[in-house]
Amino acid sequence: MENTPAINSLEVDLLHDIGSRIADAEPDPLHEDLGRVLDTAVALVKCDSCFVYVLEGDELVLRASKNPHRDVIDRLKLKLGEGITGWVAEHRTVVAVSKNASADPRFQFFKQLPEDTFQAILCVPILCRGKITGVITVQHIQPHVYKQREIRLLSTVGFLVGAEIELARLETANEELSERLETRKYTERAKGILQRELGISEEKAYLALNNQARQLRKPMREVAEAIILADEVKRSSRSSSAC
Repeated sequence: MENTPAINSLEVDLLHDIGSRIADAEPDPLHEDLGRVLDTAVALVKCDSCFVYVLEGDELVLRASKNPHRDVIDRLKLKLGEGITGWVAEHRTVVAVSKNASADPRFQFFKQLPEDTFQAILCVPILCRGKITGVITVQHIQPHVYKQREIRLLSTVGFLVGAEIELARLETANEELSERLETRKYTERAKGILQRELGISEEKAYLALNNQARQLRKPMREVAEAIILADEVKRSSRSSSAC
């Protein structure tokens, strides 16, 4: 049986930091939150690579990485059971492979991730009230035997941050929904203005907005706001002239 040494002060500070953020009433934006989870995992388990996946719907989305992967962050998605990471999410249990990770029957290669050529991999589930929230995956270029200390520490991070990530994810989703509702409100107003000024149908007004946004390479909301502003200026000018 392995003789596990006492947790040192750095590890205590890192775990305490996570616990303090969980107690905070206001969750941080998702990417900031995940960035700190990533930093904590890397500090606790000295590794060559670290990924944080978040479960969204029935897919795991890569949301944070120790190494720069701008082309796949927020885009790479795994199904439950897909690859070792997906297997961990599906079964809600830890997997540690000390060498030849690609030979594991659960392994799946993703060409976007050079880390898939690494030798060792440790995946721990991120849980919230027994439900899977995401997965933390750390990897080593060379063979690496993951000690019970490393596994327990990383698993503790997974237990601690599950609720935090879920809160941050919901907060981000609410912000995105609010933004979509605001965009729709401006779009509807702009469509009404075009219909009135040009005498066209609602469908043609929407197409005109969409085409203008594409030509200008700007979000439709910006185009809609410009149309609304121009209409308000015109109305104000007419009111001044009438006076």
